[in-house]
Amino acid sequence: MTFKLVALNELHQVILEKNMKNIKKMKRIAKTAGVLSLVGWAVMTTQFAMAADPNAGWIGGFNAGQSIANIDDVRIKSQLRDAGLATTTFSVDDRETAFKVFGGYKFNKNFALEGTYFELGKFSFRSTTSPAGTLDGSINLRGVSLDAVGIVPFKNKFSGFGRIGLHYTSTRDEFRSSGAVSTPTDNFANKKDLNLKVGLGLQYDFTESVGLRGEWERYRVNDAVGNLGDINMYSLGLVVKFGAKPAPAQKAALPPPKAPVLVVVPVVAKTEQYCSILDIQFEINEEEIQREEKEKIAVFATYMNKYPKTTAVIEGHSDDVGSHEENMKLSEKRAQSVVDYLVDAHKIDRSRLKAVGYGETRPVADNSTEEGQRENRRINAVIACAPDVEGLKVQAGRVTMALEMEFDKGKADVKPQYNDELRRVANYLKANPSVSATVEGHTDSLQETGEKAMVLSERRGQNVVNYLVDNFGVSRSQLGVAAFGESRRAAYNTSLEGRAENRRVNIIINYPPKAE
Repeated sequence: MTFKLVALNELHQVILEKNMKNIKKMKRIAKTAGVLSLVGWAVMTTQFAMAADPNAGWIGGFNAGQSIANIDDVRIKSQLRDAGLATTTFSVDDRETAFKVFGGYKFNKNFALEGTYFELGKFSFRSTTSPAGTLDGSINLRGVSLDAVGIVPFKNKFSGFGRIGLHYTSTRDEFRSSGAVSTPTDNFANKKDLNLKVGLGLQYDFTESVGLRGEWERYRVNDAVGNLGDINMYSLGLVVKFGAKPAPAQKAALPPPKAPVLVVVPVVAKTEQYCSILDIQFEINEEEIQREEKEKIAVFATYMNKYPKTTAVIEGHSDDVGSHEENMKLSEKRAQSVVDYLVDAHKIDRSRLKAVGYGETRPVADNSTEEGQRENRRINAVIACAPDVEGLKVQAGRVTMALEMEFDKGKADVKPQYNDELRRVANYLKANPSVSATVEGHTDSLQETGEKAMVLSERRGQNVVNYLVDNFGVSRSQLGVAAFGESRRAAYNTSLEGRAENRRVNIIINYPPKAE
């Protein structure tokens, strides 16, 4: 009996059995497709009914890579054996170049729908037999798919994603034989089938509009002769986001700082931001203000009295010794004790002051050391900005004032709009030669490396120092530069407005210590 008769009879029988099973499977897949469509439609209609999400927008792209097939050599050899033929050699070509073109809509930072046209390539095998003969076979696959994509943003510009969907694939099987293996009259078979696919990937966004993807996808495939298997595709691709209009950025609470930072309270006029910060510390588990700290509060009170329209938030903090509830209560008591002292001793109107306790939630130092715990047992006072510093009498104490200046992307040039404010700072420094100023330079997160961000922030600070010296005659010995790169953001770098706020310098005016 030749392979022609046995192989074809078995193939037709398998196809008939598979067709019956496919009817049931198609119903199941149709339900899955219906559910997938309803999910996409629900998300779409909900999204358009709401305000535009800054992460939403149309996307498109192209992937290329390699596909790997699992050719069922066991079944093929078994068919040859049933025909009275022994397989002497068996070789496969199970790897092929593959590509896909996709487009879709990203509804928010966590969900998107993508439609794809793909070509997985052509896979083949060759078998030699005894008695002498050959059997060659190949399969070519291409199709379209619709996927639901779940996205998980990571730190910086990385994100991970997973996909599940349906693909409609056209398969073309081709067989050729020689010698003892007879060639069937019909050696071609075609089939179109709907099936499931899944995938995982990583994405790196170079900008808000362009990103690079690396991903793995598994396509479940039924070929034209009843084989059921998987095709794995590994690829790299470019994704482009079109026409997304970011929503107005909403201010969010900044994460706990790792080191003492200047808190700048925003006002309408960016060019006139002179703010004061009070920093005092407490003994372990104490809320009573120490004598030396009262001198610093006196400087703070002088500032408040000079600017009677300003308000202040007194922030209490603690180390991490004790329970969270106890630390919250203790930090609030510390803040309230400072408010009471300002009202009773310095006659500051209580309506201008607010006490807030943060417990151990905002450390500025490492709580594993005694020195770090001492730094964390503290009070910070953030004062609403006053319009100028000229005329403020210099007094001893650790109190600072700041002028905030912004820069263009990647630039370090001082803008002309800050000339008048810098003149006021210069006049103040020249009138008080015992006072010094530190110019802190900062950047957004768009620099290629942290080192380049540090260099740019130092250039910004140095340019402001040179401006004060060259244009207004401030003594260079009164000025210093501190570069922080992108390490101390004032806003999130995920929006244009946030990055603009982070491209800045702060001029910190330092008061001299009080002489004993």
